[in-house]
Amino acid sequence: MSAWYAAHLIMYVKYTKHTQRTFPLFENVILISAESEEEAFAKAERCGQARAGKKDAGFTWDGKPATWVFGGVRKLTLCEDAEERPGDGTEITYTEMQVGSCSALRKLIEGEPVEVTYRELFRE
Repeated sequence: MSAWYAAHLIMYVKYTKHTQRTFPLFENVILISAESEEEAFAKAERCGQARAGKKDAGFTWDGKPATWVFGGVRKLTLCEDAEERPGDGTEITYTEMQVGSCSALRKLIEGEPVEVTYRELFRE
């Protein structure tokens, strides 16, 4: 029986004609149905590769010609209710992190800039 996984894909912007000092990025979370974690990871990588480098001659970032690059699968999470297709209220992913104070916690909740430490298991 297949299970549902949430795959976190890192997609970043690469300038095609300019020197680059920073790398804007997105973490896209997609659902994957697979028989095993290995199959889910492979499917996630294929999805990420398919999203990268689309030949959009008009794509720019900060006014500079650019392209999307697939950076990799950051993490893969088994959905909480693996027996059923995810539905309303199903936890599909989580991120474990830590902040240094109650004030920082409040800033994070309110969407303000704050230093966060990610505390996650990484794929070996």
